[in-house]
Amino acid sequence: MAQSKTAFFCQNCGNQYPKWQGQCTACKSWNTIIEEVLHKTEAPKWEEMGVSASRKASSPIAINDIQHISEDRIMTDDQELNRVLGGGLVPGSLVLLGGEPGIGKSTLCLQIALFAHFKTLYVSGEESSQQIKMRADRLKRDNNNCFVLTETNTSAIFSQIKSVRPDVLIIDSVQTLFTDAIDATAGSISQIKACTAELIQFAKATNTPVILIGHINKDGQIAGPKILEHMVDTVLQFEGDHNHVFRILRSHKNRFGSTNALGIYEMMSTGLREVSNPSELLLSEKDDSLSGNAVAVTLEGNRPLLIEIQALVSSAVYGTPQRSATGFNAKRLNMLLAVLEKRAGFRLGAKDVFINITGGIHVDDPAIDLGVVAAVLSSNNDQPIAPDVCFAAEVGLSGEIRPIQRIDQRIAEAEKLGFHTIYISKYCKLENEYKGIRVKLLSKIEELVQSQ
Repeated sequence: MAQSKTAFFCQNCGNQYPKWQGQCTACKSWNTIIEEVLHKTEAPKWEEMGVSASRKASSPIAINDIQHISEDRIMTDDQELNRVLGGGLVPGSLVLLGGEPGIGKSTLCLQIALFAHFKTLYVSGEESSQQIKMRADRLKRDNNNCFVLTETNTSAIFSQIKSVRPDVLIIDSVQTLFTDAIDATAGSISQIKACTAELIQFAKATNTPVILIGHINKDGQIAGPKILEHMVDTVLQFEGDHNHVFRILRSHKNRFGSTNALGIYEMMSTGLREVSNPSELLLSEKDDSLSGNAVAVTLEGNRPLLIEIQALVSSAVYGTPQRSATGFNAKRLNMLLAVLEKRAGFRLGAKDVFINITGGIHVDDPAIDLGVVAAVLSSNNDQPIAPDVCFAAEVGLSGEIRPIQRIDQRIAEAEKLGFHTIYISKYCKLENEYKGIRVKLLSKIEELVQSQ
C-alpha cells in the first residue's frame, strides 16, 4: 500500500506549505493553515464511462496555419445571462458562479435548467430532490429535459452523465464535491482543485458546458484556492442586498467575451425576473416636485443607468455636523462639500448633510458628482429641480466640471427615457447631435449655482 503524502494548505487563499506555520505569508491571515492528505488513486478513465475523447499528439503549429472554427453558442432563455456571457454558453466552457448565501444562485441556475430548450442535468449536493421540486413548483415551470441528481461523488456523477448525456451540466455546489482520487474531506483545498480538474477534463473532452456554483467567504471572495478562478473560463458574481429586490450579475473574468457586461434581475416570489430597462425601476414616480432630488446618469459596466440621488441638508442640532452617505462614498461626499464651500461660497460646515442613492445600489462612478452637488444645492435652497433634468459630469477639487467617458451613450439613454435637459462638461467631445434633448455645457461649479 502506497504511503500517504501530506501537505499544508491555507484555507483562505490556498497557498501550499511543506510544514505548519502560524501565519500565511501570502494572505497574511493567522491560524488558517491545516494539514491535508494527498493520497492519490487512479483517476477515472473517460473510455470506461463511454465518453469518446479524441486526443491527438500535440506538435507546434505556425499561428498562420491555425484555422479558426467558430462554434455556435448555446443560447439560454435568460437574455441577461446571455449578455453577461457574451452571447450564450460556449461549448466545453466552465462557468463559476459565486455569491452570498441566499442571494439566488440556485434559483438562477434552476431557472436556466427549467426554461431551457436543451437537456440539462442539475446536480445538487446541498438539497434533496424534494426541495428542488418545491422550488421548481414555485417557479411555475415544467420541463421534461431537466434532470435532477443529488450526489456529491464525482465518479457517481460521471456514471449518471453517461446515461443522461446532458447538453449542459450544473453543479450546486463545487464545495460539496469529493473525488476518490484524493483522501481528504469535501470542501478542502485539495478536493476542490481535484474535482474542478476532473470537470474541466470532462467539459473539454465532451464539449459540454459546465456551470459551477461556488460559496464565498467572509471577505466576499469565492471560497477555496485562488487557482480555482484561474482554472475556469468564466467567473460570474451574483450580488445584491437582502433588503432590496434587485440582483446584479457581474462578469469578473470571461475568456469568451467582455468583462464589462452587466445583468440585472428583480427577485420576486415566482423567481428572478429579468430587468430589461432598470432605469425605469430606479427612478421613483412623484406627483409633486420635491427639493433635494436629482437624477444622474451612471454606467454599470457598459450599460447606462439613470439613478435618483436624494439629499437632505439641515442645521446641525448638536455641535458636530453629521455626514452620512448611503450608496455613495462618504469621503467623496466630504470632498464635494468642501468644493462647494470653497468655490461656491456655501457655508455647509455647520449643517448636517445626508445622501442616499435610491434602489439600494452602490455607485462608484465619479460621473454622478454633479448630480450629488445639484441635490445638495436643491435641498439647501429648498428649491426643486425640474423632473426632466439630469446630470452627468465629474467635479474636480478646483471646482471645474471634468469630462467623463461614453458621454454619447449616457445622453442617448437620458433622451430615450424622456429627459429634456442634461448638464455635462463643456470639454466633452460629442460625436452626435441631439434634437430631443437639450445639452447644457458647464466649465465650473459656479455656473451650476447660477443656473439653479
